[in-house]
Amino acid sequence: MHAINNKIIFIAPLDWGMGHSSRCISIIRGLKKQNTIIIGVTTKNIKIFDSYFPELKKVYVPSYSINYSKKIPLWLKLIFQVPKIYFKILEEKKQLLELIKLYTIDLVISDNRFGLSNKKIESVFITHQLNIQAPFFSKLANIINRKYLHQFNQVWVPDYEKLDKRLSGKLSESSLINIPTIFIGPQTALIPSNFEEKIKIEYDYLILLSGEEPQRTLLEKLLIKSFTKSNKNIVLVRGSDSKYEIINSSKITYFDFAFGNELQNLILKSDTIICRSGYSTLMDLYLLKKNKIILVPTPGQTEQIYLATYWQRNFGAKTYHQNKIPLFD
Repeated sequence: MHAINNKIIFIAPLDWGMGHSSRCISIIRGLKKQNTIIIGVTTKNIKIFDSYFPELKKVYVPSYSINYSKKIPLWLKLIFQVPKIYFKILEEKKQLLELIKLYTIDLVISDNRFGLSNKKIESVFITHQLNIQAPFFSKLANIINRKYLHQFNQVWVPDYEKLDKRLSGKLSESSLINIPTIFIGPQTALIPSNFEEKIKIEYDYLILLSGEEPQRTLLEKLLIKSFTKSNKNIVLVRGSDSKYEIINSSKITYFDFAFGNELQNLILKSDTIICRSGYSTLMDLYLLKKNKIILVPTPGQTEQIYLATYWQRNFGAKTYHQNKIPLFD
């Protein structure tokens, strides 16, 4: 990634879970020293950006508002939501043109927002999914994906370029991408250099919950039930401030959210991490050198299912289907 200086940069991640926002944080850290940064946010991710960058300007952008289902596979649910996503992309394009005029933006960096490109300025797309894995329609999905990618000037891939070091496996295979593709290395909102000394383990399990409803809540309830008879010390980061009756247990410490140093310390002080197989979470754990990981991919989310299998095979993670989580001692 070449040096970027003295530019007005608009950067906006997709608000589908917190992963896209999380990996943009380290990019913003690096760019804000020599540039003016404006962050595109929604009601879903403004809290995390305010916690890291209270001084930076934020502008509200459209939320894709992807709906999950308890029973219908996500890939099928997404097909029914294609018209809504298409109109959100058009809305993004219209707003970006207005923002370029209003703030004289020089560069736009989009993390998985297909509508944030404009021929008047340079535009960059951040993704690790250059080769989408999907049942029945991978070929069509990749044709559509490349159509939008080729409207940008560059693609930044948050992974290693060498195949034997890839964290995302064949998802980041870029042979059919016809614009410059730059592997910028794994990105994390955390600061791995902060843990040179040996960290004392205080928790047996850290449960990191994230993602859209209703699947986030379903997994939360299933995991709490799985630990009902356990005598282990557990910390649970819910990834939500929604309220429902929480099972009282002296062995479970609850957080609605955890960011920055607080989240990093919880990860480092925990023996085993239980989480979704979202790519940004996996990057965090890899860079913090955590290798005792239990992955529960979101049902029907083909990317997470692929990553769970890939990490089980290549990084020693355990993986469970959401409906087959065992009882923990």
